[in-house]
This record gives sequence, structure tokens and C-alpha cells, in this order.
Amino acid sequence: MKVFFQTLGCRLNEAELETWSSQFLSRGFRLAEDAGSADLLILNTCSVTGEADRKSRQQIRRLHRQNPESKLVVTGCYASLQAEQVKDELGVDLVVPNPRKDALVEQVVEELSLEPQGIDEPVESSLFARGRHRAFIKVQDGCRYRCTYCIVTLARGEERSRSIEDIVDEVNRHYRAGVQEAVITGVHVGGYGSDNGSSLHDLISELLERTEIPRLRLASVEPWDLPDHFFRLFQNPRLMPHMHLPLQSGCDSVLRRMARRCKTAEFERLVERARSEIPLFNVTTDLIVGFPGETDAEWQQTLRFVERIGFGHMHIFSFSPREGTKAAVMPDPVPASVKRGRSAEMHALAVESKKKALEAHIGLTQEVLWEKRSPAGVWTGYTPYFHRVESHDGRAWESKRQSVSISGLHQDRDRLITENPLALEMGAAGG
Repeated sequence: MKVFFQTLGCRLNEAELETWSSQFLSRGFRLAEDAGSADLLILNTCSVTGEADRKSRQQIRRLHRQNPESKLVVTGCYASLQAEQVKDELGVDLVVPNPRKDALVEQVVEELSLEPQGIDEPVESSLFARGRHRAFIKVQDGCRYRCTYCIVTLARGEERSRSIEDIVDEVNRHYRAGVQEAVITGVHVGGYGSDNGSSLHDLISELLERTEIPRLRLASVEPWDLPDHFFRLFQNPRLMPHMHLPLQSGCDSVLRRMARRCKTAEFERLVERARSEIPLFNVTTDLIVGFPGETDAEWQQTLRFVERIGFGHMHIFSFSPREGTKAAVMPDPVPASVKRGRSAEMHALAVESKKKALEAHIGLTQEVLWEKRSPAGVWTGYTPYFHRVESHDGRAWESKRQSVSISGLHQDRDRLITENPLALEMGAAGG
């Protein structure tokens, strides 16, 4: 019996799929390469924006069309917030809301009466079988805060942290299987340990001490959660010098309306601290354009702040009201035409900012974790700073680390290139 997974949205959703795939394999299921060959379809939905809702609905229908005979299970934030609507969608056999995600595999097997037969695949093969080479590790779920625009906290519920022991075991398991990088993720990663007497600093310290995985990376972390001494952890070269710190706005008055807990001056000090520990430390971010009441003056403040910080990459969203949030009923909505203009302006700035960040690495020697090869024979991978690198050298190989000389910038100005990826070869299980 074969199962096919698909996810929309965040890295946390991807981490959950990795966990379920291992659990399904351990029960005798096999992984399908596409929806059409599967007996069971699992869709992990997103609801971070109205567009995410639309894509979730669209994907439910698409999966059913691709394989109307298979069992279709829908979970995730959209499925949690719109459970009745999802249940009514054609072809959906089971809806698993977020609070029941941890028991999804057991619930699917029991309620859909699925009994796979045949030889089990090794659990360790699940990540590579799904074409992934970085392991996303879910360390916690839920968030205690209520930013005025955010619906995800309602969909995910209260904060719940996994034990350090469980997380260490999972990372070690992936490393033994050949995985070279683990990415720490969650809804509110910086709040890790709020319910068990620990902290994110403690967790990262333990992972660096008790695992040997060559690369440990942090995904999105709210900037107000990071104490001054946190960035000393990056003195260990196994902790990758990159963090995604959501800014949302570069204007303090807008941040107050968003109920964000970090002012621009505090954000700037964090970035300065990170780059004082590790030169060229890559900070990426999220930014919302056209939040209710955003004036031209406030927008100009945001532009100046973003330019001053110099982000390596930005996710830019035009504000869309989410029913059930405070921002949805705020006065003075920004006209759609103004949002479009501001979005274009910010995207142009983001392109230049990324270009500058990449150019600073030209001529340097950096380790690249190669991840995949295109049909045209182009290999792509990532530096410790999470900058994408391309190589046309056919001797590069998948899921290996190599020290390379960064020779230039791709013509699209969004990635680096190297012409000699074999300067130093690194083994698959260490080096």
C-alpha cells in the first residue's frame, strides 16, 4: 500500500510530513512517487493568507481528480480552521485537525481500515525517498502571542515543546541515515521550553554537544525571543550563520498596530550583534505591505530601515484581512493600487539587497551542501549562509558537502556560481 504526501506553506508542515512518512514506513506502507500511483493521499494545508486558503482548496480538488480511487486525508491549518468546509469537499475521506496531528498515522490506519502488507522499508529511507536532503525538525508547536494579523496562532493552539531528549534522538537518527543538515522549526521556535523549563539556547547547546550532524540551522525565530548571549552559539561552526528573523514592518507605529513585540532599534541591535559574532551573517525576513493605516511617511520609514539592514532575502506579502483577527476590522485600509505600488517598490529593493549580500561572497571559499541536479545537469546547493550555489561540473554529487571557490554571481543575480566544486571533498556521513 502506497502513500503520497503533499504540503503547502511553512517548513513546520514539511517537518510534520517527514515524521509521518517515517511512521507510515514503519507500519509497512511504501512511499508513492506521485498522487496517481498512491492508495492514500495526505495533504498538509496552510491558512497563513487568503491566498493560502484558496491554494489549499484548489489542491484538495486537484488530488481528488488525479486519483479519485485513493483515500484522501486533509490536515493542517486550513483544515483546522475550516473543518466543516473541508469535510464537504469532494473526495475527502478524513479531516485531522492540528490538535490531533501527533496521532495522525494511528487515526488514519484505524478510521480508514488500512492494513498494508509486504516487506517494510527501512524507516531511515523516508527522507531521501521523498527527495529531501535537509531534515526539518519540529521542536514545538503553538504560540502564546496574538499578532493582530495572524490566524496561525488560532489554528495551532497553545505552545507545546518536545523534550530535548526526543529532539536529540531524532537528529542523531537522521545523521546515521546520511542527512547532513537539520533545520530547527516550529510555530514559535523562540518560545521553545516555555512549558517545560527549558529554552531555545539550552536546546541548541545540547544539540551541538550531543549530536555530530555537520550542519544545524535555525529556521524562522521571532526576534524578541533572543537574549544577547544567544549569538555566541554561532561561534561553533556547525551552527549555520543564517537566521530568518520576521520584521513585518520597519516602522515602530505600524509594529504597535501589529502587536509585534520588537521595535526597530531592538531588531537592528540583534542584527549588529549577529554580524559582530559572524561577519556576513545572513539575515532573511518577512515583510507585510499595506497594513491598515499605513501612511506614506510610515512606508518611507520601512523602506529606509530595510535598506539599512541589508537582508539576504525577503518574503514580501501584501496585507489581506483574515477573518477572526483584529487587523481584519481595523480602520483605514490601504487601497489595493497603493499596496501594489509599494509591493513593487519593496521587491525592487529586496533584489538589490540580495545582490549585495551575494556579491560579498565572491572570491571566498565556502562549503556547499549539494542537494539536487537539474535535467540539464546543473547542480544546486547551499552555503552555510544559506546562499544558493550552482555548478555545471558533472562531478558534483547529491547530498555531499564540498569546499568550493565562489567564482561569481549568476546572471539572474539571485544565486552564486562556482567553477571548481572539487577543491575539497567531504564524506556523506561526516568529514
